[in-house]
Amino acid sequence: MTNLPFNLAENWIYFSAPVVGGIIGYFTNDVAIRMLFRPYKAYYIGRRKIPFTPGLIPANQERLAKRIADAIMGSLLTPSELQNVARRLLETERIQAAIAWLLRLAIEQVKVDADKKTVKILANILRDLVGESFPRLLRTWAKREDFLESQLNQIFDKVILELQFTENQASYLSDWLLQVVLPPDILRQGLIDFLTDKNIQIIDEVFKEKTSGTYWVVANLFGLKNALTRLRTFCLDERDVADRRLAELIISLEIQKRIKEWLQSLSMQNLPVHTVRQFRKTVRDSVRIYLQEKGADLLASISASIEWENLADLIITRLRTSAILDVSLELVSQELALVLERYLEKDLETIVIQAIPILDLDTVIINRVKATSPADLEDAINSIVKSELQGIVNLGGILGVLVGTLQAFLLYLQK
Repeated sequence: MTNLPFNLAENWIYFSAPVVGGIIGYFTNDVAIRMLFRPYKAYYIGRRKIPFTPGLIPANQERLAKRIADAIMGSLLTPSELQNVARRLLETERIQAAIAWLLRLAIEQVKVDADKKTVKILANILRDLVGESFPRLLRTWAKREDFLESQLNQIFDKVILELQFTENQASYLSDWLLQVVLPPDILRQGLIDFLTDKNIQIIDEVFKEKTSGTYWVVANLFGLKNALTRLRTFCLDERDVADRRLAELIISLEIQKRIKEWLQSLSMQNLPVHTVRQFRKTVRDSVRIYLQEKGADLLASISASIEWENLADLIITRLRTSAILDVSLELVSQELALVLERYLEKDLETIVIQAIPILDLDTVIINRVKATSPADLEDAINSIVKSELQGIVNLGGILGVLVGTLQAFLLYLQK
């Protein structure tokens, strides 16, 4: 065998020390890392549990879950951070989109409501509103002096003040007055009731005292007493004849035409301003007092006479086919989003503080970690820090080589 300046057979220990150190360092770290997770369960010899079974993390999984929850809730999901998250989640655009989605979902649900539950609910709401709630409000509102003041004044000025009979209306009303209110028999009975002995005596005396000239001569020579008494007797004894004479007089004197012309000329605009204002106030007070005393009964009777389910069905049917409903969803969702945004700006901190105990996030985290199997937990951790763990293994090998080299150098010096 050729003599070398460096005999490998005699100096193998100097080469084996770094190799053995590297192998030990590499595999020791690898075994240590694997022992963090494995074995996944405890093993026993008889009744005695083998040490280091299960692995460190499976053996302390409950405590690990508690530490993870404390770390997340203490450092990551703090109330201020949750507020920031809530602000990002509750941006106006997101809220508006969510509300619009809910409204569309509600509309679709209404459209496929075969049992008409929505109709029944709406009918009950309308019945309670008109029959119960609104009458109580009306009774309270009507006690105010200014209740419906501007509305009633506007109705009076626009409708009542400008109200005037047309030719047809005046014709119908004049015919009704002469045929129903003041027919000949009613006129005859009115003459009889008016021409009492006392009234005849007063008319005769006044006519004698207040007239002069030719009329005084007629009044004092002939008088009216005898003529009026005979007229009354004629109306009493000859009823049918008197009725015919009165009917003839109505036609001859064109009473119907005169009443018609008078009705057409009748207008409140011809009255003095003070009278019109006083009449307007009287109308307003009358309406207010009527609503205060009988408005609730009026609404109750109206509510009892309405078929609310039919009305609700008509409303729902109209909404289903209404094109304006889809157009309005955007505006309604936007307004509701703005209202919610203003509310959240004011009370978001309080809401988050109250929501944290309700959400019980730390318990959720603990239960989730505890429910994860050791194998899944190992895969999850390895997926996050696999390169770092491999680096630790490699570093163990490198350190083993360095330590072995140092030992070999020390042995060489000692020799």
